[in-house]
Amino acid sequence: MALARNRRPQRAVDYWPGFVDALSTLLISIMFVLTVFVVGQYILSREITGRDEVLNRLNSQINELTQLLALEKGSKQDLEDSVANLQASLASAESERSRLKALLDAGSGGQSAAEARVGNLTKELDEQKQMSDRAMSQVELLNQQIAALRSQIAAVEAALQASEQKDQSSQAKIADLGRRLNVALAQRVQELNRYRSDFFGRLREILSDRENIRIVGDRFVFQSEVFFSPGQATLQPEGKAEMDKLAAALLELQDKIPTDIPWVLRVDGHTDDRPISSPQFPSNWVLSASRAISVVHDLLSKGIPAQRLVAAGFGEFQPIDPADTDEARSKNRRIELKLTER
Repeated sequence: MALARNRRPQRAVDYWPGFVDALSTLLISIMFVLTVFVVGQYILSREITGRDEVLNRLNSQINELTQLLALEKGSKQDLEDSVANLQASLASAESERSRLKALLDAGSGGQSAAEARVGNLTKELDEQKQMSDRAMSQVELLNQQIAALRSQIAAVEAALQASEQKDQSSQAKIADLGRRLNVALAQRVQELNRYRSDFFGRLREILSDRENIRIVGDRFVFQSEVFFSPGQATLQPEGKAEMDKLAAALLELQDKIPTDIPWVLRVDGHTDDRPISSPQFPSNWVLSASRAISVVHDLLSKGIPAQRLVAAGFGEFQPIDPADTDEARSKNRRIELKLTER
């Protein structure tokens, strides 16, 4: 009869944890892709903003140079008109001078007046020639200035084209970086999921005979009574024995996980909704955090590195069963273990 009592029914195969593992892996991959996309968009927006500022500045310079070129062309046209007028006046003066010389040679009676007129015309002709020479000099200077402005516009356009090419190259590099990050993170997620599966599989073998230990999704859930007395945060001997098994599995696993994978074992403390108020634990939140810290300290004493452990207290605010019953409260008083990324 005692032998019959010791026999336990064979447990059916539970596919739910594997399904939850796959779903959590999918969610992590989607979150990573979204994160890379946001980072890529942020970097790309900064690059594009900088390029837009450069393009706007270059376009402004081109507009200013174009306006200056138009003004210089207008000034050149005015000077050319002035030169044409001066040349016409010069031609008219020379014609008048020739006419007067002809009259003088013919021996007309107004010789002295003609000579005076010829002298005045000659003086005016010299002045017109000087003005014409000055105008031609200004036209030449304007031509040089226009040539310099055209060179500046060509340089600005070349800089603008180079900036656009560099912007296209930067966008291509950002897209390639995003693809590489996606591949790298997907590999890291796959590796961590594989080691998480190994760890949970090992724990299932070790702890499969305990009724007060459950698997919920990607977490191992221990009822608080396994580790602690009611209202206390000091590990009981039975709880330390369970921690020995857990630490052995974790020490065996950590040697297999590559050092560049940022994994941690998160220890979450939870309480029921019954209020607590004592000098040591003024709230359920403090009690849950203290229990998680006690588990972490015990794992530290067994050789688990501190950088691989995280303690968190949730108080009564993350219940598994929200019902107002003693059975629901018993489920909610728990310690959860989760192998995850830092």
